[in-house]
Amino acid sequence: MPVASGREVITAARRPLRFPGDGQDGELSGGEPTATLLADVAPAGPHHRERAAFLGLLLGTALLYLWALDRSGWANTFYSAAVQAGTRSWKAFFFGSSDASNFITVDKPPLSLWPMEIAARIFGLSSWTVLVPQALEGVASVALLYSAVRRWFGARAGLLAGAVLALTPVATLMFRFNNPDALLVLLLTAAAYCTVRALEQGSTRWLLAAAALVGMGFLTKYLQAYLVVPAMAGVYLVAAPGSLRRRVRQLAVSAGVLVVSSGWWLAIVELTPVGDRPYIGGSQDNNVFNLIFGYNGFGRITGNETGSVTGGAVGATSVWGPTGWDRLFLPSMGGQISWLIPAALILAAGALFAIGRAPRTHRRRAGLLLWGGSLIVTGAVFSFAKGIIHPYYTVALAPAVGALVAMSAAVLWPLRSALWVRGVLALSLLATSVWSFGLLDRSPAWHPWLRYAAVAIGLFASLALLAGPALGRFFRAATIPMALAAALGGPLAYSLATADTAYAGALPSAGPSLAGASGPGGAFGAGGFQAGVIPGPSAGAGGAAQAGSRPGAAAAAARGRSRAAGLPAPPGELGPPGG
Repeated sequence: MPVASGREVITAARRPLRFPGDGQDGELSGGEPTATLLADVAPAGPHHRERAAFLGLLLGTALLYLWALDRSGWANTFYSAAVQAGTRSWKAFFFGSSDASNFITVDKPPLSLWPMEIAARIFGLSSWTVLVPQALEGVASVALLYSAVRRWFGARAGLLAGAVLALTPVATLMFRFNNPDALLVLLLTAAAYCTVRALEQGSTRWLLAAAALVGMGFLTKYLQAYLVVPAMAGVYLVAAPGSLRRRVRQLAVSAGVLVVSSGWWLAIVELTPVGDRPYIGGSQDNNVFNLIFGYNGFGRITGNETGSVTGGAVGATSVWGPTGWDRLFLPSMGGQISWLIPAALILAAGALFAIGRAPRTHRRRAGLLLWGGSLIVTGAVFSFAKGIIHPYYTVALAPAVGALVAMSAAVLWPLRSALWVRGVLALSLLATSVWSFGLLDRSPAWHPWLRYAAVAIGLFASLALLAGPALGRFFRAATIPMALAAALGGPLAYSLATADTAYAGALPSAGPSLAGASGPGGAFGAGGFQAGVIPGPSAGAGGAAQAGSRPGAAAAAARGRSRAAGLPAPPGELGPPGG
């Protein structure tokens, strides 16, 4: 088939595109074959090489998340103690009690504890049975993201999306830790996959499954799970097939499923006499709704949190750091999540422009809006929230970042014969490599060559992308590997450092130690971190020991917390000194 010129490709790209199932299979609206723009879109069984690549992605993810997992001992002993309680008492299991005597619950709903408690009941309580479920939730999240992206954008895009998620430093951290965020990411990624399936045929069944999964997310971390609802509901209302009346009716039914799946546990808790259940930890009046809408709810946004360990917000700054549009890029959060956010936004804008005025049900545009809306809403809440917020919360953004980068690249790459498309691709890669240099430069003594390599390779690859057809075949073939190295080299290095680190305490942070970063205002109790210092590898997670402290301090601190929580001492040391 002859190669289309840049003008022809862009002309086709600006026309409404049709997908298999959207109209006449295999044709654009103008009659052109879809091979150039829509290749590998249908969800047919993968080629054996694609299947092998997918299995390789999952095995690599599992190795990253499971390697030497027990080095962190009991990790966050607050939740490990609740797991222990759940293995001794089914009442503690159901309510999420911190202790087997059912005096008080943890300050989150219990769903994230249940996989760990079931594993501990089957295989016995150990650091492995506490942490392995988190790692498997991470592998499952990567698989679901691959599947969701692959359906409309192809296997290569699915592999790229999964790789970005797997190598995001905060994902490596949280899928090796026992906070609720690991299960939350899995459930919301599954909900997005179900929404994708619902959009294909206007399926009520898949839409209700998405609502039920978000409800399960609510029982994992309360209102944070609802941050994806505007994007999911809005995209379905706009882009799903069928009449407007039918779509509204489907969304109304799904809202009912969301309420039921979110509220059944709350109803049981509230209907249980106070004397027959534990106190609701984190609430001010032993009422779960006080916890939901207060300490764990709107107070996180306004900063007016009754029961917070520290309080108040002044203007655009809270004791949890400065707020604003750039918060995700500041030292406390930047190295956790922001590596590919500039690329995701640039590429998504270019892809939406390329799609143009497509039909209402255009799938690729719906996919971009679904993940882009989730990223923008969740990112905005994290950026401007004045209450309690920790850097590891940003793991919720990782699937959306991976999906947007991969999907947008899949839309733009077939159009690269056009100069403006090559410009968008080159700009996104240049922004990524320059930002990687900035993030790596925040730890100047940590592998200093890496930041120079990232920006040099990124610059060369950007120029190669921009030059396009003017390059020889060898340089064209080398462009994609160089672009991947420049984009993923920094996150990979951070993730490997995170996987090689012992973490414990309440405030984990991925990657190397950063000097001069802003944390909560001053030290606040055991497991907190001091203003101006973010705990890194030598600090454990959340300040088990400050960077530069004596070797073995993290292990000693973790053993002390284990004894205080009534847990057995973690097996062996938590890791090599300083490592």
